[in-house]
Amino acid sequence: MEMALESNAFFIGIEYLAILCWGLSGGLAAIQKGYDIFSIMLCGWLTALGGGLFRDVMLGDLPPVGITDKGYVLTTLFSGIIVVIAHPEIKKLKWTMTVVDALGLGLFAVNGTAKALAFGSSGMTAVFLGMFTALAGGLIRDIFIGDVPMIIRDKHLYAIPSFVGCILTVLVWRGVHYGWFDMRSEMVLDALIVIIVVAIRILSVAFNVTMPGAMPRTHVYLPGEKHYLERPDITPHSVANSEDRPDGDDK
Repeated sequence: MEMALESNAFFIGIEYLAILCWGLSGGLAAIQKGYDIFSIMLCGWLTALGGGLFRDVMLGDLPPVGITDKGYVLTTLFSGIIVVIAHPEIKKLKWTMTVVDALGLGLFAVNGTAKALAFGSSGMTAVFLGMFTALAGGLIRDIFIGDVPMIIRDKHLYAIPSFVGCILTVLVWRGVHYGWFDMRSEMVLDALIVIIVVAIRILSVAFNVTMPGAMPRTHVYLPGEKHYLERPDITPHSVANSEDRPDGDDK
């Protein structure tokens, strides 16, 4: 079952580039922890292909492409070799890595959602599986090396762009199902969705756009607030009455 973007050589090249860069980022995370070469390779593979592994297992598409697609596997191994040698230079390419990471986020969100729909999943299930495809690799990596996951640690918009991309992919898929779009139009729309995901992610980093946290509150409103919050008076009445009497009245 071939998805629209998978029929275009340009987007296949971008996908491999995203796998390469996600492998580099996973390897860098392992290097910062001081791990050995095997752990660096493993961390890069988990980052680049872990989301697809999770998606394929959930869909019952076994064995997963993360271990059967030679191109994917060799790309992640190649990224591990690169990062072992050139990790000081790669650390300097912050914006390049951010842009390609955003491309991977968009591509895997679209392809993951489309594959889930092709296997007969509902729209809601496809959105979840598309997000897992885009995000689970980094989540597995961070758990593997003992870090707070990126989707929690990064305050810029990260999960939100992938969610938007998955929702839009479901809408386009429904349009194809009802005959509103042909294959060519679907590919154009999928490419536009990827661009939207990339734009949201890049703009959030460039302009420091973050999601709000919990609403600040200074007062507590509960039923019977005074009864529960005020300290009860436990002073014995006899003591209180004697303290209220003026001096000389204790006869």
